[in-house]
Parts: sequence; structure tokens; C-alpha cells
Amino acid sequence: MKDNVTEEHLYLAFSHQYRDSIFPLHTSISLFLLSYCDCKLFKVFLVPTGEDVGDQCVTKNLAGDLEVHLISRCQLPVVVQSCSLPAVVVKDDKFCRAGLSVVLRHIIQKTFEADPSKKDILELLGFKKTCLKACAEVSQWTRLCEISIPLAVERFLTASPEHCQAIPPDILLLERKLGEPVRVHNDDKIRRQKLQQQKAGAKAVVPVLGEEATEELKELKEVHEHPPSSLELSVAFSKLLSQEAPEAINREAPHIRRTKTSDLPLLDHVFAEGLYFTVADLVLLPCIHQFLVSSKKQGKNLVNLPLISSWYRRVQEVPGVKKAAGKCNMELLQLPEVVSAPEEQLQDSTSVPDELEEDNEDSHFIGGPRPTMTKLMENGIEAKFSPHPCPSWTLDWTSLPSAVSPGEGKMSRDRALRKQQQLNNLVAAVTKLAKPGDLIVDFCSGGGHVGIVLAYMMPSCQVVLIENKELSLIRAKDRSDELGLNNIWFIQANLDYFNGTFNIGVALHACGVATDMVIEHCLRARAAFVISPCCYGFIQNTVKFKYPRSHQFKEILSYKEHMILCRFADQTAVQLPPERRLIGKQCMGLVDLDRAWAAEEHNYSVQVISMEPESCSPKNNMFVGIP
Repeated sequence: MKDNVTEEHLYLAFSHQYRDSIFPLHTSISLFLLSYCDCKLFKVFLVPTGEDVGDQCVTKNLAGDLEVHLISRCQLPVVVQSCSLPAVVVKDDKFCRAGLSVVLRHIIQKTFEADPSKKDILELLGFKKTCLKACAEVSQWTRLCEISIPLAVERFLTASPEHCQAIPPDILLLERKLGEPVRVHNDDKIRRQKLQQQKAGAKAVVPVLGEEATEELKELKEVHEHPPSSLELSVAFSKLLSQEAPEAINREAPHIRRTKTSDLPLLDHVFAEGLYFTVADLVLLPCIHQFLVSSKKQGKNLVNLPLISSWYRRVQEVPGVKKAAGKCNMELLQLPEVVSAPEEQLQDSTSVPDELEEDNEDSHFIGGPRPTMTKLMENGIEAKFSPHPCPSWTLDWTSLPSAVSPGEGKMSRDRALRKQQQLNNLVAAVTKLAKPGDLIVDFCSGGGHVGIVLAYMMPSCQVVLIENKELSLIRAKDRSDELGLNNIWFIQANLDYFNGTFNIGVALHACGVATDMVIEHCLRARAAFVISPCCYGFIQNTVKFKYPRSHQFKEILSYKEHMILCRFADQTAVQLPPERRLIGKQCMGLVDLDRAWAAEEHNYSVQVISMEPESCSPKNNMFVGIP
């Protein structure tokens, strides 16, 4: 165990206690993970969400064996006050991590760094450490685990009896996802073993497991009315028990080896994300536990949730889960075996509302952009670019410290020059808008190319860098420390977890829907914005954003027609023929005109400008919006 670990402060919201949980559920989930990891690296603070909470004492056993302190919102570090909780910050530092998934992944990483023997804890991050890494704004699975299910359960618990008769749609969506086939890395090998078992019948070759794993497997089969094959359970639990992955005793038969991958049997879920136990299971368990306890008190039949019921029983058998639940005073239910409802009854009660379904519209759009562009022209709409306000303005890069320049990274000389040209455009626009005391937010900041230049050039302004990727933000902080900047904060979070007020929002090459998310944040804060979009081909309808954005475009174009513009807006690479690049530029202009008009519906003045020189980037559009 390493002793020289810097103490970090973990801030959790606290609205109330109910039965064996602290609410909001994000707080119970965070405390449960700390107990499961047996992690004492963080000083934990509960932050009352209401004025009337007072100085009441939180029942000690609800927080496990952790020491917990109460603190008011106004006592939070200033950088944390701009964020939704949970949040973690190094004491007296300017680096904050906010949002459930980011905080949980950080707890896991710190636990492993402090004690590298806890490899099972690191395994919670899943294959390539990507579990719940994709932000909730673009990943339906992260959104379901991190936002939708905790909120659905909280609403279910607070609803009046007549309003909580039906199972929440998000719970039904989880039930459906647990029934979908599993995809895991290198699953071909496991699926061939499964086929061999099926061909051999009941006396199939069962992978050889240790005595403890065999006992676990036996218990699991007893609690699962439709158990996945013993192979899947063996694979899952041998990983949990740090044993070698199970192998069939006999070599695959020739006809098994020759079977096409498409003809192999699919794998069943053992845990939430598939075969392996991950942090997703630990996020869902406190939520599903509260839902099941409440359902049981109301006398509800769980016949429509056989997969969730089985998952809940199986998760309890994972080593360490019952112990962590005991520390948090969670009395896990011993559910009876659920007999599935008749097929037609299941179909009626497990239908998921359209807004929760993934967008199944065909994403392969056939045809070129000309018919769509002609349709817009017939309605008087063409790409318009405002004149650049200061086309020849440039920073004196040679006089700036090397840590300010984007070339400080591992960029090639040509790329560093183009990045400097891009920064000239954004910094020029921000300089015209900013005044002393302004708070400037660099959204999707990456390694801090924009934010660090702004903080250095405008010492009278406060600059905040917001980025989801931890390593990028750490690189930015290292550069900032080298420069000795005191007017800069760093927040690792998804955009939705930043809720502070600010004066100017900036983003260089915000990818796809991220541009619209940044614009939305700026509109909400009534802040000016300077944004360069990117990756138009990744634009698609999401839970929060529908396209086209403006009333004018909606009256003329369908979603598919708009998506054709987005796909062709990405075709501006220098190696393409000039005519193709020109069409790409026009499509970029039209997509961004739609965004500009949508912002103007909120009483903004918005210009779409081409960066100078245009060769600085194939994605050289820039918005300047002023409320």
C-alpha cells in the first residue's frame, strides 16, 4: 500500500435519508463503491441540497465505515460550485472531477494506484478501461446507468400510490437490454466452446474450475431460472476469482472450427454489460435494490422483470458485494424464483416509449447533396459567410513562452502552424468581446490550446477548461503550472455537469453534436460564444437535440435531408478534388446557418465566419454569437 497519496475531497449531494439509502441516489452509489473498494483515500463531505437540512447528523452506518462531514454549498471550493455533484477535488487545487461516471472511475483508479494488488478493482473498468467512459450525451448505455435509472427510481419512490402502478420505462429498457445478445472481445472462441457444449448435449465438457468457483457456480445456477450456460457463468466467475480463463478439456472438433462466425450461438448476459462484472453493476445495484424494496412493499409482482430479478440475485454472489452492502446497511432482498409471464403479457407490459428507443432511422443516406441544396435555394436559403472582422490579426508567437504554443506538444511543425492560425482567429474574436473580470469557459478543451493562450493573454479574466478526457486535461494543467497561471481552473466532466454562470463560451473543433451542446450552454447562461465546429458527419438526433435546429430549416428539410448535408459537410479534406471541397464548404455553411438561426431565435446576433487563412483547417467555419 502506498502511503504518499495526496488527500482528495469528495463532495456528495444530500437531500434526505430514506430507508437504507442517502438521496440523491448518486450519493448512495458513490458511498457503495467506496465500501466495495474498501477505499479510505478521500475525505467525504455531504452537501445539503435544501436550506432546511440544518446540521443534522447522518446515520453513521448509512455511510459505511467512512467518516463523513457536512458542509454547506457556499463553503465548497469555488471551482466545485460550478459543477453538479458528485465532485472530487485535490485539496487547495484547481482541478475538479465532476459527474457520477467520472468520479466513480477516478475512485477505482486511485484505489488501484494506492494498492496495485487490487487488480479486481481495476477490472471494474471493463475491457480497455472503457466502462461508462463515453459521455451520457452520446452513449445511450451511459445515460441509462448514470442518469435515467437513478432518476426513474427516485421518481418512483416519491410518486403517490396511484402514480407508481406501472414499472418505469427506463427499468423496462434495462430489462430489454439484459435480454440482448452479448458482444465481448474475442467472443468467437467462447461461442465455439458454447457450440461444442450444445452439440455434446447435457454431458458437455464443462470447463475445469477451482473448488471455490465451482461452489459459486452452483449457487448461481440455483438463483437463476433461465441460467446462461455453465460456460458463460464459468467465464464470468473465473475472471472474478482471478483464475485462468476456462478452457474446454477437449480440443474443438473440426466441424466446430469450420462453423461460420455468423452461425455460432450468441452469448447470454451474466452481468449488466455482458459476461463480466463492472462498475455498471455497482451503479445499478443501489438503484434496482430501492426499486425492488419499494415494489415488494406495494405487493407488485416481478413477473415482467425476470432478467433484472436474476441479475439482482446473481450480483449478490459476487465476492465483496454482500460485505459492502452490510457496511452501507443495505438489506439485500432474497428474491424468490420468478416465473416469466406469458409472452403476450410480457410484450404488453415491457413496451418502451419511443423517446427511450435508440434512433433507428436509416443512417445510410443515399444520394448527393445537390437536390437538398437546390430545395433550400428555391426557398431563398444559401450558405452565407460574414466578413472576417480582423483577418490579419495574429499573436506574436515568437515572443510567447513555449508552453503557450500548441507546438509544445508532439505536433508536427506544419500542424503546429495551422493550430496557431486557428487560435489567432478565436483569440482575436474573444479579445473583442472580453472585458476585465469576465469568466471564459473553454468547452471540449482537449490539451488546453485555446484556454491556456486566453489565460496567458488575459490575466484579468478567469478561464475554465472543461474536458471529458483526463489525460488531455492533465497535460493542459502541466503546461499551466509551467507558466505559473493563477487565473485558470480545470474541470474533468461531461458538459451537462457544468452549470456555472460565465460570460464567454469558446470551443475549437467541438465534435458533432458537441457544438450544439456548447451553444445550448451559452444560451442558457446568456453568454457570448466563439465556436469552431467539427465532425459534421457525427451529427445525429439525440435524446436532447433534434435536427434541423431552426424553424426555417424544419419547414423545408426532413431529418434525412439535413443528415445528407451533414455527411457531405465532412468532405472538405485537402486531398479531395476542388469541386468536391467547394460543395463540402457550402454544406458546412448550410448546417451552420441552421445552427445560427436557431440561436437567433433566442435573441442572439450570430455571424458565421470563415477563418483566415482558410487553409488553417478543412473545418474552418467559426460562429460568433452575442446575446
